[in-house]
Amino acid sequence: MITQEEDMEVHALKKQGWSLSAIARHTGLDRKTVRAYLNGDREVGVRKRGDGDVDPFDRIEPYVRQRLREDPHVRAKVLFGEIQALPGGYERAYETFCRQIRRRELRPHCEACSGVKGRAHVDIEHPPGEEVQWDWLELHDTPWGDATFLLVGALSHSGRFAGWFCESMDQPHLIAAIHHVLVRLGGTPKAWRVDRMATAINPNTGRVQASFGAVAKHYGVTVVPCPPRRPNRKGVVENAIGYLTQSWWRTARVSSPTQAQTAFDQWCLNVADLRLRDGSTVAQAAAAEPLLVLPPAPFPTVISVERQVAMNALVSFHGNRYSTPPGLVGATVTIEHRHGSNQISFHSSGRVIAVHTLAPAGSGRIVRLPEHTAALENVVLAQFNTDRPCRTKLNRPPSPTAMALAAQLGPDLAADPVIDLDVYRRIIEDGIA
Repeated sequence: MITQEEDMEVHALKKQGWSLSAIARHTGLDRKTVRAYLNGDREVGVRKRGDGDVDPFDRIEPYVRQRLREDPHVRAKVLFGEIQALPGGYERAYETFCRQIRRRELRPHCEACSGVKGRAHVDIEHPPGEEVQWDWLELHDTPWGDATFLLVGALSHSGRFAGWFCESMDQPHLIAAIHHVLVRLGGTPKAWRVDRMATAINPNTGRVQASFGAVAKHYGVTVVPCPPRRPNRKGVVENAIGYLTQSWWRTARVSSPTQAQTAFDQWCLNVADLRLRDGSTVAQAAAAEPLLVLPPAPFPTVISVERQVAMNALVSFHGNRYSTPPGLVGATVTIEHRHGSNQISFHSSGRVIAVHTLAPAGSGRIVRLPEHTAALENVVLAQFNTDRPCRTKLNRPPSPTAMALAAQLGPDLAADPVIDLDVYRRIIEDGIA
């Protein structure tokens, strides 16, 4: 049996006018073998069988057919192991075993698992301004060590996409992220297509969550859930996630979520939006889409996160640090931010402990309230000490008072033990004698 490359070379040399003998000498093959492949009597990858040869797979085919009828999803490796454990086994290789299953079409077709694979399909037309598709990209391995989640929104017609980094996939973060993405897209299409995420779609009924329906009414759009187990229905955003994951995230030099957001926005404008699409760029096609104008204010959702107070009584939030009362150092506090508001509140034990004006995200500012600064200074000054540290290289044996107390514990503890060497001498001499 020859290889595919040798078969191509044999046919090419024959078309160039070479004789069978010349081709055989050049390739090192037998003349009869060359003739058989040129005449079509033999095929590449198909072993030649003699008249009396019996395919060893014929013996095990009934068992294989029955097992695949009982379980169409059993792995070929598992089935091959079962065959090998039977009397006689199967003398050919595992690759030959798989090839026989495919060639004889022994594995039944499963409609539920096949999806659109291997079947005819149509490309869905997306009118301009009609739909945006949403999906999460979960990033658990980040340079800053904590998992982060990127909500990606892609316009179905033009393919333009944008994203917003979040530290959670709960509904408040989803609602806030949707608004940030729509601002970057320049508006909202008439319909939002989402997968069956529990924060938007009720997993039991398949209908839109009532709390998320209020968000859709705020923006004047409809929410269209994808059919179950049909991710190809939102293929635009799936392709966008695959593209940005390999083209940007894989080599992005970022060290914080804020830095990642800035770098991703720049990459979308300078790289992703300049992709060619039907004689123009993605950005030009997106600019022609008639998107709906966003409402004057975002949907009023409240984002809640937990933070631990640092030793300097500061808490980090969106690339800035905010002060807390000094008595909470090391404690866990809850930060609440009403989306669209310029204030954040800090809560501990069910009560508000501080309210700050929100600084621009990623600006690296330290925001301290005057009363927090004064309280922290008082705590630090109260603990301040100007005494010289104690010296460590001193000789201070137990005092008479300590020795008197030791004597009360036992007579042998008050003084050092006396060792009589004569006792050891007598023991040694008696042992030798």
